[in-house]
Parts: sequence; structure tokens; C-alpha cells
Amino acid sequence: MQAIQSTTFHFPGQKSVYNGKVRDVYFLENEFLVIVASDRISAFDHILPKPIPYKGQVLNQLAAKFLHATADIVPNWLTGTPDPMVAVGHMCEPFKVEMVIRGYLAGHAAREYKAGKRILCGVKLPDGMKENDKFPSPIITPATKAESGHHDEDISREDIIAKGIVSKEDYEQLEKYTFALFERGSKIAAERGLILVDTKYEFGKKNGKIYLIDEIHTPDSSRYFYADGYAERQAKGEKQKQLSKEFVREWLIANNFQGLEGQTMPMMPDEFVNTVTERYIELYEKITGEKFVKADNSDIESRIEKNVLAFLGTLK
Repeated sequence: MQAIQSTTFHFPGQKSVYNGKVRDVYFLENEFLVIVASDRISAFDHILPKPIPYKGQVLNQLAAKFLHATADIVPNWLTGTPDPMVAVGHMCEPFKVEMVIRGYLAGHAAREYKAGKRILCGVKLPDGMKENDKFPSPIITPATKAESGHHDEDISREDIIAKGIVSKEDYEQLEKYTFALFERGSKIAAERGLILVDTKYEFGKKNGKIYLIDEIHTPDSSRYFYADGYAERQAKGEKQKQLSKEFVREWLIANNFQGLEGQTMPMMPDEFVNTVTERYIELYEKITGEKFVKADNSDIESRIEKNVLAFLGTLK
């Protein structure tokens, strides 16, 4: 199976390119972005050595579906998806914070809680919680957007406003959008027998208007539990059955890698790569209720270039 680890396109009017952990972002002179969702996969802020076939397609198509499904809540950057792995939309000036929202004590929050912390990003956490317990109501635990190669860092709303990272007026609007998006995402997940555990949203501004940018509600940016059996597993203190990237992190931890200094990235056997592909497709089908249709991957680069050039020709 073919997969893309990196891209080097040269689109008309292209002025620069940014290679993120997963996406390659092409900036055009007409204030549009062409974002290619590669098949790279990252964990613990490190890109793993092998790409995951169809992962980019899964992420791109899922993100597009959720952006369309939430466009009535907040305007978003997306203009079109000319290729299964490509999104084109408005170039915005990003806010330098990620709006992380949590409905349950899981992942990073659970690790911090286990270490004895009861305040996370300025938010007081209730005593007596177990990992994966539901919070009385969702909490926002923002993170500063790291420069390339650095970990995102927890930060409180008070510090964000005091340091002028985001104005008070804008930040309050971001909070409103975040709660509303999470409520919508949770409702869609519940209809599919899933629980949206936590996720993150990124926002930007263009001509004074706030837009939702980047991907939303994908397995790279979100954690999902299966609703069926959740309560029983919690009562017994068992691990929750989840659809997210956590299983990749768990595999890395089991192979002695957490992105810490002196640790070596383990080799990825083909069997593990295939498992990751299957898990991503499973999430797509579970969350959308639709069969995942694999794109023709015989010559991915040529397919992308042809589709994007045709689409750019339609933009004004």
C-alpha cells in the first residue's frame, strides 16, 4: 500500500510552505491555503518513522465532515476538498493557543491528576475521581501553541489574557465557541454509540472575524470511548475501549519511548502499521456511519496535483 510521508508540490501563486507534524501547508498569494493531510503519524511530539496508508484520507475527510456539521456554530476556514487528502481554504492569523476541552478525566489530565495535581490550567479538579470518570461539566484546559520541536504547554485563561496572548473579548468568544462545538461533537458521537472524551480546537482571525481552523473531531485531535459498556468498565476499574491515537502512545510506551531525552524511537513492524490503518478506518466508519472508500493510491502525488490544480482554477 502506498502512503505519503512528505510532499514537495509547487502550486501556482505559492509563496511558502510549512511542514507540520502531519500536514503540509502551502500558502498562496491569494490568501488561500492548500493543506495536504500526509500519512505521517506523530506521538509525544515526534513523527514516527513510517507513514500509515490512508491515514491522511481518513483525517481529511473526517475533518471536512465535522467542519460542515458545525458551520452554523462558527465560521470555518474550509472552502473545498478537491482531493481525498487535501483541503483548501482561507488563510487566517492563528491564535497562539489551542482550546483543549475535556468531558472526562483521561489522557494528559489523568496523568496530572494521578501525580497529585488538583488544579489544571487554573481549573480546580474535584477530589476522588478515577481515571476516565466524567467531569461534572466539561472543562477547558488551554495549551500554548509550541514552536516547532517544543511541547505544547498548559496555560490558564488568566495567564492568556494577562500576557496578551489573546484579548479578553476574543478569548471569551473562543470559550463560547469551544463549549458549543464540544456539545455538538458529543451529540454526533452519542448518535453513533461513542463518547467524545476530549478534543482541541484551533481558531484564527481574518479581516477581524474569528474562524475555526485546522481539523476537528478527528482521532488525531480527539479521544473517543465506546459508550456501550462504559459504565460497567468504570465500575470494575477496567480500561475503557477507545477509538483514538492513545493505542499508538501505549505501543510506544511499551517499547520504552515517550519522547524523552536519550530514548530511541522503536522500529515499526509492518503488522503494527497495518493495525494503525485499520484502527483509523474503523473510527471513520464508526463516527460517520458510512463505509470508508479507499482512494486510488497507485500514484498519490500525481492525483493530488491534478485535483488541486483543477480546483485552484475555480477560485477567484
